[in-house]
Amino acid sequence: MPGRMSHTEIRDHLTGPIASIRTPFKKNGEMDFDGLRRYLDFVIDAGSKTVLLTHGDSLYSILNEQEIAEITKITVDHTANRAMVCAATGMWPTRQTVAFAEYCVETGVDILMALPPDWGGSLTTESIVTYFGTVGKILPVMLVTNFLIPRGADRGIDVVEAVRDRVPEVAAVKDDFCGEFGRRLSMAVHDSWAVFTGGQKQNHIAVHHLGCDGYLSSFITFKPEIAHSYWGFIQSGNIDEASRIIREYDIPLFSHLKSIAGGFDAGFHGIYELIGLYNRWRRPPYHSLTDPQMDELESMCETLGIL
Repeated sequence: MPGRMSHTEIRDHLTGPIASIRTPFKKNGEMDFDGLRRYLDFVIDAGSKTVLLTHGDSLYSILNEQEIAEITKITVDHTANRAMVCAATGMWPTRQTVAFAEYCVETGVDILMALPPDWGGSLTTESIVTYFGTVGKILPVMLVTNFLIPRGADRGIDVVEAVRDRVPEVAAVKDDFCGEFGRRLSMAVHDSWAVFTGGQKQNHIAVHHLGCDGYLSSFITFKPEIAHSYWGFIQSGNIDEASRIIREYDIPLFSHLKSIAGGFDAGFHGIYELIGLYNRWRRPPYHSLTDPQMDELESMCETLGIL
């Protein structure tokens, strides 16, 4: 079991393009663990220094707790210290999150992205601080800003600053809020936490100069040359060329994926079938791309030159 990572080591592993793990399925709805292992090998070989399980991309919304534990262990075992492993929680109560955090330590997870439940605005700043402080006693914690979106930017920043000041075990933040909030977040916490953006390069380029270390990259999971080209331009300060990559690749790809039935996640599962990592299927009731949709996706990808 690896030792507890320092904040500096965690920041290093979250700098640059980072791959999240999309759970693969077989046509019958069972999880495809061979496909998961191929996916892990691909993104690690592509240069992602972290493999990131998330409530969203990893489709925890259609997994039960036992399946989440199973996919976590397989990810740790197959990664075999080739990258940092970030596990993720469901939107669970504190005691269930604590039990999972203890399991993560036994399994060899490096950092845990904890997502507290907040139905109907049920959390207070104090209960949020207590939640992250309790989990952080067990292993390093990553805050994800998704649960703060309904609170608005001002209230969200207040919460983040309270956690920053009172919970030293938090080492990183993944920002799903973006926009004005993302800019304020980077300035507020970068001295204390690693910061990376979810979504697309256009979210990252807006905050990289304010203390954003990296970004969640879709392209590193199927066309890593594009991800590394963008990152190279960012590092060299060539914002015009970084913007060109966003304009020529990110915007047309995501515009298409957001327009298809089943949404962008169905589209990415389709792309992984096109490149031979695993098949397009997602567990019902989620939609999997039809053959005509796959043909349209393949044509669009060929036009962009990303297959």
